[in-house]
Amino acid sequence: MYKKFNTSRRPFYPRSNRRPLPLNPIIFVNKAVDTAVMGEQKITHQFGDFLICDQLKKNIADKGYMTPTPIQDQVIPLILEGKDVVGIANTGTGKTGAFLIPLMNKIYYSGSQRVLIIAPTRELAVQIQDECKELARGMNIFTVLTIGGMSMYNQFSGLKRNPHIVIGTPGRLKDLVQQGKLNLATFSNVVLDEVDRMMDMGFINDIKFLVTKIPTSRQSLFFSATIPSECIPLMRAFLRDPITVSVKIQETAGSIEQDIIKINGRNKVDVLHDLLLKEELKKVLVFGRTKWGINKLEKILIDRGVSVVAIHGNKSQGQRQRALDQFKKGQIRILLATDVASRGLDIEDITHVVNYDEPASYEDYVHRIGRTGRASKKGIALTFVE
Repeated sequence: MYKKFNTSRRPFYPRSNRRPLPLNPIIFVNKAVDTAVMGEQKITHQFGDFLICDQLKKNIADKGYMTPTPIQDQVIPLILEGKDVVGIANTGTGKTGAFLIPLMNKIYYSGSQRVLIIAPTRELAVQIQDECKELARGMNIFTVLTIGGMSMYNQFSGLKRNPHIVIGTPGRLKDLVQQGKLNLATFSNVVLDEVDRMMDMGFINDIKFLVTKIPTSRQSLFFSATIPSECIPLMRAFLRDPITVSVKIQETAGSIEQDIIKINGRNKVDVLHDLLLKEELKKVLVFGRTKWGINKLEKILIDRGVSVVAIHGNKSQGQRQRALDQFKKGQIRILLATDVASRGLDIEDITHVVNYDEPASYEDYVHRIGRTGRASKKGIALTFVE
């Protein structure tokens, strides 16, 4: 159905502050590979083997999890031993559970333990909070979410209760510290999640500020899909004799079928509309480059009778969360998004990612299409090219 290119080569695109050159369409084409062909990474534990409390084991089982992912298999025992860890893995590999499970066990056995989790985006912070609530059932572990776009009063009230876990974005956390509402001197555990994304978004100084407020006698965990060179000084200052665990196989998951759709002078919206009508596109994430463009596309598709929702920077946090909830629950099968959604979102069973606008960089492409083909399921990524 789509034009194929046979290649396994991937170009290298160095980081630069300059406007990126157009990407060669050949990078958007790659056949999916069966997990059996890629080779399964050996798992040495079951969740029942870990030295964690019975209630936490029950909560994990209630979520339907029996066998850890590779990153969980290797990282959970290290965190339980109190080690500082650098975890490197492709998106969608269970990194959140890898740090939440052992840290919650630590809190359960010692109520004085407090954990700070720093995430680059509101959406990722919300997802961590949701995962936290599910894993903490019946354990008397209290968490607070601190992000922009939500009531400061509610966050102040939550922080007054001295929560065991505080999850937030760098800017809001820094504001709360400066206002005297959050005392990081009482925290003995800190997690930096999606560090490469935080670096890309310019949060390095905020992160340094926050880390200096936390006691040096802490357990520090550092999770990222990549380790760019500018992360190295931060790692040296942040971590103490860390153990690095990498389960990353390749830039894009082998379970994702990647292809292009050539516009060839046709009306781009017409091409997308016809594509979205296909029965096999059951749960679709469509990426555009700008807030204005996605907003316009949402209105056009709704006028054409297509049921869609959109998330971008001009939407309020409440609007974005409602859209995500509708998409997650299957009430809406098409979500339009800018790159604000390309990191950290963990939504089950997305069958297709459509790059309506080409990504600005190969790195952005990798993170966009990583929303499908998760947990070894097959996914399809399609990119519109002129």
